[in-house]
Amino acid sequence: MKLQDFDNDEDKVIQDKFKRKTWNEIRTNDSWAIFKIMSEFVNGYENMARIGPCVSIFGSARTKPEDKYYLLAEKIAYKISKAGYGVITGGGPGIMEASNKGAQLGGGTSVGLNIALPFEQHFNPYIDGDKNLNFDYFFVRKVMFVKYSQGFVVMPGGFGTMDELFEALTLIQTKKIGKFPIILVGTAFWSGLIDWIRTVLVEKEQTVHLEDLDLYKIVDTEDEVVDVLDKFYKKYDLTPNF
Repeated sequence: MKLQDFDNDEDKVIQDKFKRKTWNEIRTNDSWAIFKIMSEFVNGYENMARIGPCVSIFGSARTKPEDKYYLLAEKIAYKISKAGYGVITGGGPGIMEASNKGAQLGGGTSVGLNIALPFEQHFNPYIDGDKNLNFDYFFVRKVMFVKYSQGFVVMPGGFGTMDELFEALTLIQTKKIGKFPIILVGTAFWSGLIDWIRTVLVEKEQTVHLEDLDLYKIVDTEDEVVDVLDKFYKKYDLTPNF
């Protein structure tokens, strides 16, 4: 079938992605993609190095302003900012917007790492004007989250949030980055996943070590989040970078 034969945009996108290309077209496209990737890394490093390390807050773009987790994310970011930490989010709506909003209300640094998506993503108005970065590649954006984060606060979310959570867990588990705090917010939301990890991955299949369950904490309030962060930095005689 030809591109014009498809009725909906999703089928057209799939057909376009798999259309035949000559070897010269493939080689040329890949070469230019390398330069684009390099430019995103350079721009990200230069801007984030100037900003300094922060705490990353992950969560759903679909969470509404009246939702309890939106309100909680705002309170958490506010408390984090008052404690001297900056806040990094994915820059979009939902939990990200709430977190950037809380950071600004707390007088702290509010960073947004935006990604170009066909739906959901548009930057929120609570990002500091000089700290709104845009990316085309998820993997470049994830490097910025991890490289410049002193801790990870994970609110309820979907596939994207799970991707960011397990990226951080994997890098800490394999000692590719330091053992920074990973804080899961919302016992009711996370309990099913955590029970599955314990009963299936640890006990039944033994694909995860028991001590790996210590890589994260589960909390329910903004005070608990800040308490986990502060205890970590006092233990290692460190201070926030702001």
